[in-house]
Amino acid sequence: MAHPRLTPRVQRRAALAASGWVALAATAFPGGSPLRWIPVLAFVVLAPGLAVLLPQPLGLRPGARLEALALAAPVSLSVATLVATTLFLSKAFSLTVFLVVLAVFVSVASLLPGVPLPAATRGAVEREGAGAALVRAPMFRKRSAGGGG
Repeated sequence: MAHPRLTPRVQRRAALAASGWVALAATAFPGGSPLRWIPVLAFVVLAPGLAVLLPQPLGLRPGARLEALALAAPVSLSVATLVATTLFLSKAFSLTVFLVVLAVFVSVASLLPGVPLPAATRGAVEREGAGAALVRAPMFRKRSAGGGG
């Protein structure tokens, strides 16, 4: 019996879901080791944003791929800030708890469809009638010759 092959899309989603657990495992290395901080930094800076943005139902056009990559870091840092702030306010912050919460978030988010991206759904061509909206009526009336209203 032949085993079903995993599509590249499923492989990317599985790798993204596993990245948090790899980063968590990397914390077992000594404190200043690049084997510890590089996976953790890469995970915190990119993985939550990619998990939220990338599982697009119809795939991404080349321009939308760049948009998703550019947007992944700010979204990731926003999610990480919300998690860290919540843990600090509840007096439960530690690196392990922080990474576990982010890893669970990324694992769940990678199973769900991504947030729609504007560049993924529209082309470079303007809509019909869009040029008519650019012509505006003047904002001020001309003064009459007498200078009054």
